[in-house]
This record gives sequence, C-alpha cells and structure tokens, in this order.
Amino acid sequence: MSFLSAFDLKGYGHLLLEGALISLLVGLSALVVALALGILGALARLSSSRALNAVGLAYTIVVRGIPELVLMLLVYYGGTVLLQYLLSLGGADARIDINAFMAGTLVLGFVYGAYATEIFRGAFLAIPKGQIEAAQAYGLSPAQVFFRIKLPQAWRLAIPGLGNLWLTLLKATSITSVIGMTELARQADLIKAPTKLPFTVFFVASLLYLAMTAVSDLLRQKIEARTALGFRRG
Repeated sequence: MSFLSAFDLKGYGHLLLEGALISLLVGLSALVVALALGILGALARLSSSRALNAVGLAYTIVVRGIPELVLMLLVYYGGTVLLQYLLSLGGADARIDINAFMAGTLVLGFVYGAYATEIFRGAFLAIPKGQIEAAQAYGLSPAQVFFRIKLPQAWRLAIPGLGNLWLTLLKATSITSVIGMTELARQADLIKAPTKLPFTVFFVASLLYLAMTAVSDLLRQKIEARTALGFRRG
C-alpha cells in the first residue's frame, strides 16, 4: 500500500495524468503538421525547379539548426508583439494573446516537419524507378502516379523513421511548458512544491513518458509489420 500511495502524490497524482493527456494532444497535433510539411518539403527537395529545391533545402537547414526552445519563445512572444504592432498600424488598441496550445503545436510541427522532409525524401528516392516508368507508360497522370504509386510506398518505407521522429516529438512537448502549457513536465514542476516530493514527482512523470513512448513503439512495430505484408524483406 505504501508503494501505491507514493504514486498518489498526496492527492495530486491525477494532475500528472491530465498533463500526460495534454502532452499526447500537443504531440499528435504537431505530428499532423510535421507530416504535411514533411511531404511538401520532400517534394520541393526532389523538384526539378531550382527555386522549390532551394526553398526545401533552406527549410531543412535553417530549422534544424535552431533549437526548438528558441523558436518556441520567438513565435509565442515575438508573434504577440508583431500582431499588436500590426494592429496599432490600423489604429486598433487591443491586447493580443497567442494561444499556447496553437503556438506549441505549430512550432513543434514546423520544426519536426524539417526532419520529416528528409525522411520522406529518402523514402521517395527508394521507390524503384521501374514502377514509376511503368505507371507512366500506362498513361497515368502525374497526380495518379503520386497518389497510387509513390505516396503509398513512401509511407511504408518512411514508417521506421517516422516512428523515431514521433518518439522524439512526444518528449519534446515538454518544452511547451515555457509558454505556460500545463503538459506533463509543467504539471510535475507545479506540484513538486505542495507535495514536497520533488524526486517522486519527477520519477512518476518519467515513468509516464516511458509508458507513452513504449506503447507508441509497439504500435509502430504493428503498423510496420502490417504495411510490410506482401513485400519481401531484403
């Protein structure tokens, strides 16, 4: 009983569970943004257009070179100042507050979209060219080739890399605590004082992160096995 009571955290344990749920929501929302940007970025990197290729390359180089924390603070605080300045130009005198959930989701999605870009680029390059040439020979349009040949196979090839990206992204949701998001790390920091059990609080929080990543990895393995049906392993 004493072991279980340690995880009750004097009645504050449920706050960690609520924080874990918020971490999952932020992570999943950011993942959707990252996947969309990753596909678009990969197409830009593989484009025959020099301008699009340059944009895709700049996106991956610049974003991956700036810490997520710096971007988070820049968007949240700098964005607020910018919006208020733009409103003041129109004569409006209003206080603008950027939603923390929105800011955290967009910044993490934008950052990890750069990593997803390279994952999808490698996946697209791994598709046998013969299949694409055969599809074109059958008269399929570029859009049909992309949605029927390229994208389905790119998803299958990208799953291992995207799985690792999701695990990293899920843990990175902790940085949203700096803008006031009450996710898992923030909740742990808030309840350590009233419980007077800082080690126990953060230990339980680490177990929750571990549980989420472990379950995520099991799901990745199942998805990977499912999508590999009918394909011979080299």
